[in-house]
Amino acid sequence: MLQSGRMLKKSIKVILRGSFAALLLACALSLTALGQGVSSIPYKSQEISEIDGVPVLVKHLPDWENRRESTAFALSSADLKKALGERPIIDLIDFTAGTEAVTAQYEAGKLLIVEFASPQVSVETDQKINAAIDANNDGKTFNRRIGNYNVVVMDASGSSAANALIDQVKYEKQITWLGKNPFAISAERAFVLTTADIFLSTLMVIVGGIVASIFVGLVVGYFFFYFRDGKRSKMYAYTDAGGMTRLNLDGFTPEIVPDRLLGD
Repeated sequence: MLQSGRMLKKSIKVILRGSFAALLLACALSLTALGQGVSSIPYKSQEISEIDGVPVLVKHLPDWENRRESTAFALSSADLKKALGERPIIDLIDFTAGTEAVTAQYEAGKLLIVEFASPQVSVETDQKINAAIDANNDGKTFNRRIGNYNVVVMDASGSSAANALIDQVKYEKQITWLGKNPFAISAERAFVLTTADIFLSTLMVIVGGIVASIFVGLVVGYFFFYFRDGKRSKMYAYTDAGGMTRLNLDGFTPEIVPDRLLGD
């Protein structure tokens, strides 16, 4: 009986260990599959037209409807190189999450529009592209920053044609403020209005304090006068000695009542 009980305990321990190991293995496989599932989700454009499903950035190309055959939308440098080939400018573009690019062929040259998620990245990229253009100095590449767009014309037929093509690109973003628009007025006017509000508020506080002090003084003075007047009306004789001991030369000081004296 004792030996059979020991064998039963060993069997239970082996079963529990195997179940725990199987549970850990299942959890590890689940986490691995979840990570693979999340990483395999393709990144899509942030703004898609609800009418035809075309990315909004594509519609910002000049005459985009007639340029569909040469239009290419890119979310990575590899996609952009497929459309434009190996160009040093493409390596300067940081395709982090949120960066989108579109390119199309025009008579003036190949137009590239890159939209960044923040203006800081757009400014940094604009400086890099301008430095690369100045270093190359081929006279066929032109760059301009429009809003969060970096607009580049490559293989341009001329500077005037390239600038005219860039002028047709408009950065159109609608911003809706949850509260008051801080840019509705200029900074100078906002400073004047804020200063006037502070001056008016300070003046109102000072005048209000003076008025309140006068009112409180009148109320306290009235009750004090009323109390003293009532107390004085109960006296049959009045003296300006203020209750001090004085000689009764004028006969106005009342006689000391005998019952108020201490007994012998």
